[in-house]
Amino acid sequence: MKLFILLPATLLAVNPFVDRFNEGGPLFMSLILICLLLSLFFIVKGFLSINNDSKKSKKMLQLTVDTSLLGLVLGFLGSVIGLITAFDSIEAMGNPDPAIFAGGLKVSLLTATFGLFTFIVARIGIVILRGMQKE
Repeated sequence: MKLFILLPATLLAVNPFVDRFNEGGPLFMSLILICLLLSLFFIVKGFLSINNDSKKSKKMLQLTVDTSLLGLVLGFLGSVIGLITAFDSIEAMGNPDPAIFAGGLKVSLLTATFGLFTFIVARIGIVILRGMQKE
């Protein structure tokens, strides 16, 4: 039983995506992940209702647009907050090591990258869904 409990934790520690997720700050990264999952859910619902109910399909399309934009904005908000935090710590140190500065910049850009990824994935689905919808 203990092996089963330790195995997932070991796998999570090795996965680079989980490491990047945790480095970016669990709060903003989790909110962006929720936006990504909601966007995918709305896209799938839009595709499933395209032939039966065009009004519902258009509503799902609009919800996808909204959640993708929210994910993008949350990514940049997390990035700005991360930059402010990095500059605060640099200011407190006085003359920091460039490696510390580079590490702070990397962490602050992770949320923006994930927000952009969320936006791009959702936009691809939006373009395909709009192309399939009847006017």
